Amino acid sequence: MVYLGAGKKTHATMPTSFTLRAAALSDPGKVRTANEDAYGYCLDAGVFAVCDGMGGAAAGEVASRLAVDTLIERLCAATSPEDRRIALEESIAAANRLVYGHAAQDASLQGMGTTLVAVAIQDHNALVGHVGDSRCYLYRGGQLTRQTNDHSLVDEQVRLGHMTQADADRSPLRNVITRAIGTQHAVEPEITELPLESGDLLLLCSDGLTREVPDVRIAAILQSPATVDEKCQRLIDAANDAGSRDNVTAILISTS
Repeated sequence: MVYLGAGKKTHATMPTSFTLRAAALSDPGKVRTANEDAYGYCLDAGVFAVCDGMGGAAAGEVASRLAVDTLIERLCAATSPEDRRIALEESIAAANRLVYGHAAQDASLQGMGTTLVAVAIQDHNALVGHVGDSRCYLYRGGQLTRQTNDHSLVDEQVRLGHMTQADADRSPLRNVITRAIGTQHAVEPEITELPLESGDLLLLCSDGLTREVPDVRIAAILQSPATVDEKCQRLIDAANDAGSRDNVTAILISTS
């Protein structure tokens, strides 16, 4: 079963080694009228993705939708679990080629691109692939840990020790990303493997959430006694309560 959306919330269950439940929601926020975020997931294949588009006019919306649809459709059709990493790499590459090609063929779409964060779950492991500054978090045993490094100018300065996280959060350059889907003819995704346990929560989100809601608040929401649907809604509400200067999107996945 495949879910592709930009504004609706969906949830479902899937039996594998785990039972997975997923909830997703996207909101334009309090300032912007258009929503350039997109998400999708194929629950039967354990595949989930969030993209945050960029570009003039409707270009960002086009880029994020193309990338999500391409990745989900290709990974959902992958038949060999042993080649999961290869399939994820090839799906991200295919999304990049499609977005780049559309921009090259249509002058109104030139300069468009999108971030991408995706998770492919197989048995008790998740492959996390990302490009840009959309993030994946793991919530386990009361602890929230970020699983992705932002491909952004300030985050790279923080990792090099040239900037504190507090300075990065205040920097006027905090929106400058160093990698994106579709802006170059090829892109190098970062892919990591994450062992999963029963009771885990995985959060995929655009920076519209993380720029408005601190990690400590996200952790408190995920710790609350509520369904994944309710927690997902509370994450979006928290971003909107903080002003939501950008589109905000979240997919929340639970294992049991």
